[in-house]
Amino acid sequence: MDPKDPVTLTQALVRCPSVTPKEAGALTLLQNILETAGFECHRMTMSEADTPDVENLYARYGRQGPNLCFAGHTDVVPVGDEKGWSHDPFGAVIEDGILYGRGAVDMKGGIACFVAAALRHIETHGVRGSISLLITGDEEGPSINGTTKVLDWMEQREERIDACVVGEPTNPDKMGDMIKIGRRGSLTCVLAVKGRQGHAAYPHQADNPIPKLAVLIDRLTNAEIDKGSENFENTNLEVTIVSVPNTASNVIPAEARAVFNIRYNDNWDRGGMVRWVRETAGEIATEIGADIQLNFAGTGDVFLTKPGPLVDAMRDAISEVSDVEAKLSTGGGTSDARFIQAYCPVIEFGLINQTIHQVDEHTAIADLHELTAIYERFIAGYFERDGQ
Repeated sequence: MDPKDPVTLTQALVRCPSVTPKEAGALTLLQNILETAGFECHRMTMSEADTPDVENLYARYGRQGPNLCFAGHTDVVPVGDEKGWSHDPFGAVIEDGILYGRGAVDMKGGIACFVAAALRHIETHGVRGSISLLITGDEEGPSINGTTKVLDWMEQREERIDACVVGEPTNPDKMGDMIKIGRRGSLTCVLAVKGRQGHAAYPHQADNPIPKLAVLIDRLTNAEIDKGSENFENTNLEVTIVSVPNTASNVIPAEARAVFNIRYNDNWDRGGMVRWVRETAGEIATEIGADIQLNFAGTGDVFLTKPGPLVDAMRDAISEVSDVEAKLSTGGGTSDARFIQAYCPVIEFGLINQTIHQVDEHTAIADLHELTAIYERFIAGYFERDGQ
C-alpha cells in the first residue's frame, strides 16, 4: 500500500472496524505509516472513571514553528442494519467509482487525504515549520478520553500548535462548497416539573405536572431568543425528550420531564444562556404555579475563527484546485474543533457529508483525490504565508 494514495489508505482504514471506543488497528496502521515517514509518534491511552479507555495518537514532523496540525478521529458509529448495506460495511468495496464503508466519509477518508497530502508535501518540499496530526478514538462517543486529554497532555509538555484543520466532512453538495470557521455552542437542559401523585378519577386530590410541562415546552420553544448575529444564525431551542415515570393509566404522576438542547450563537456564552433559561422558565413557572427543577450540561461553547492566514490559505487552495469560492459557515453540529479552538485558530474542511452515519456510507474516488490535492496546496500556501 502506498500511503500517499488516499484511496488505498482509506480502504485500509475502513477495514479496521473501529466502532467507538475500539481502536481495531486503525491507529496502529497510521502510527506505522507516520513513523516510517519520519514522524515522532506518541500513542496514549486515556482513562477516566465510569468511561471506556480510549487510544489516541499524536504525531509530529519537524520541531520548528509554526506547527500546522490536522485533527480527526478514527472511531466510527455502529453500522446499523447490516442487511441494508449493499456491501460489507467494513469491506471498503469500490464499485463504479464509489468507495463504500462505515467511516469512508466520517472521517477515515478525510484522515487518509490529509496524511497523503502531508507525506507528499514533505517528500517534495520538506517542512519549514512542523506538520502534526492529532487523531482520537472517541469523537463519536462521550468525547472525554480523546482530544481534550491529548490537548492537556500537549500543554503539559509545552507542545504548541499554531493552527489546525479538522478534516470533518463539511461540504453539502460538492467539493469546495463550505469551510466551517466556527460553531454555535451546545447546551442541554433537563426540566423537571414536580406534582402530586393521585388517582385519575380524583384530580382535585392531586397535582398533575404534565399540563404545566406542556405549557413550559410551548412557551420555551416558541420564544425568540435572538435574531442571530453577523456570523451566526439565530439561537434555537429544541425539545428532544419528554418522559413521565408512570406505567399506570389511572394514576396522575408526581413528576414530568423534558430534555431540550439549545444551540446558541455569539450573542451568548454558556453562563448567559443558562441565566436566560432559568429566568424565562422561572417566570413561566411562577405564572402557571409550577414547581420546577433545572439541570444543565454543555458539550462546547460558541467559537469563531475569523478570516486570516489559516482561512485564506484554505479558501485559496480550494479556488486553485476546485475552481470554487468556498462559503464560510458556522452552521451544523459540533466536532472536536470546539476543544481545539481554546488552543489555536481552527477550521474544518473535508469531504461531502451527505451519507455520514447512514447505511451505505460512501465517497466518490474522485473526491478523495480532489480533497488530497486541496490539502496539499493548502499546506504549501499556509507555509508560504508564514514566510511573508
